[in-house]
Amino acid sequence: MEKFRLRRDDSVLMIIDLQERLMQAMKDRERVYKNTNLLLATAREFDIPVVLSEQYPKGLGPTVNEIKDNLTSYHYLDKTCFSLCNQEAYTILDKIGKHTIIVTGSETHVCVFQTVRDLLESGFNVHLVRDAVCSRFDENYRNALALMRDMGAIITNTETVVFDLLQEAGTSAFKHISPLIK
Repeated sequence: MEKFRLRRDDSVLMIIDLQERLMQAMKDRERVYKNTNLLLATAREFDIPVVLSEQYPKGLGPTVNEIKDNLTSYHYLDKTCFSLCNQEAYTILDKIGKHTIIVTGSETHVCVFQTVRDLLESGFNVHLVRDAVCSRFDENYRNALALMRDMGAIITNTETVVFDLLQEAGTSAFKHISPLIK
């Protein structure tokens, strides 16, 4: 049951390729922005490290302003491979020293899928946030979720992640985060 539990001191938030040209094609982009920003606020509240990637930014553009405007401290990876998991990423993750990766981003069936597969293969515990990822087509999105669940990823949602990290009401963290949950 431990792999289903999120711990603040052992988690990393990973945001994969939420870029201008790519996100223009995503019908669920506003949902992804809203939920990713809630996860970012929660990560800030608990000093959870953030890793952000951009896939070929020369062609797909930078991270969308809706996310970029809410980033403070983060580790950046510029990539051309679909999976984020290259030597530079593993060096960053080793330096961070956490074992649970909370994954958001696009597209679910390409870069997110390949990254999740590689993280699982490398021994990380992965929580894929289903309402903070997207694909252009629903069938690709659904298929990727099923494949990642079969591989051993925990398929979760934004509120489950946030409340698992909050742990209890009445705290200052709860007072900061709860107004953002609408």
